Amino acid sequence: MAAAGNGKQALSMIPGACPDLILLDVMMPEMDGFEVCEQLKKIPGTKDIPVIFLTARVETTDVLKGFEVGAVDYVTKPFKAAELLSRIKTHLELKFARERLKELNATKDKLFSIIAHDLRNPLQILLFSAELLCKHFDNFDADKKKEFINKIYVGTNQVSELLENLLEWSKSQRGVIKSHFEKINLGALVRENINLFKENAEKKNIRLRSDIDKGDYAFADRNMIRIVFRNLISNAIKFTDTGGKVKISASVSTDVVQVSVADTGIGIPEDIISHLFRIDKQKSTLGTAKEKGSGLGLILCKEFVEKNNGTITVTSTPGEGSCFTVTLPATPSD
Repeated sequence: MAAAGNGKQALSMIPGACPDLILLDVMMPEMDGFEVCEQLKKIPGTKDIPVIFLTARVETTDVLKGFEVGAVDYVTKPFKAAELLSRIKTHLELKFARERLKELNATKDKLFSIIAHDLRNPLQILLFSAELLCKHFDNFDADKKKEFINKIYVGTNQVSELLENLLEWSKSQRGVIKSHFEKINLGALVRENINLFKENAEKKNIRLRSDIDKGDYAFADRNMIRIVFRNLISNAIKFTDTGGKVKISASVSTDVVQVSVADTGIGIPEDIISHLFRIDKQKSTLGTAKEKGSGLGLILCKEFVEKNNGTITVTSTPGEGSCFTVTLPATPSD
């Protein structure tokens, strides 16, 4: 909670403080509450913050003006503390409900986008390639047949990866995933994923290796963390140029273990990093070899890591590469 002595001070403090709700007096020195509220509603970062006027001015014109400039409530002095707290609670609940609704709408829009675009496009390529092979098989030479078969193989992998992420994400959203925490061997789990993407890396001449010791363990859900590593390694290969490197390493302490997936890829612009794990901002991006994705993988990584009492962070330099670090408990939580 923060307090300001006048309107100008309030305007300078609010963007940095990011309050959930603002109590605003009408009569203040230098700038009255109505003007402060008007200014707040013009700023994108503060326009959705609920404002409650708290004042001794009880004239109807003042009350109406309070609502006209964007306030959600108008409480006159003298007031009862219990009533004020009740109104604050109500407006905070409404604010959080609106934010949750916005998030749900973004989730719905993302789902429709995946179905309409990211899933339909590779399916169309599969159908087109299969149709040509079926109708003109005898007219194609061996190289042409191999080209179409490769398109079908690549498209099938894209659809399979997308469906796996989509199904896991759907289960996560519906709360039907049951966590089973146990001691898991990180080295074995990473090697399993390296074997899965070995061919993808070889096609781009990418050196894919793990420096994780056989004795490095975490206390987490095996299936969820397998999916996290699968997405991070897949992304690292996808966004690394031919001849690059992808390295997986671990740092272990008494309570936590950190697993890093670092690449020498194209990197991520600073203004994009803050949006990577937000579903309402996430967009699909083509890999260095035009590999396609849904933008859903990192969203799933964040959800699953947090379900395992962990965190995920990223550092990146455009043109030099990125490093995603997952921190997990090394021992059972109390």
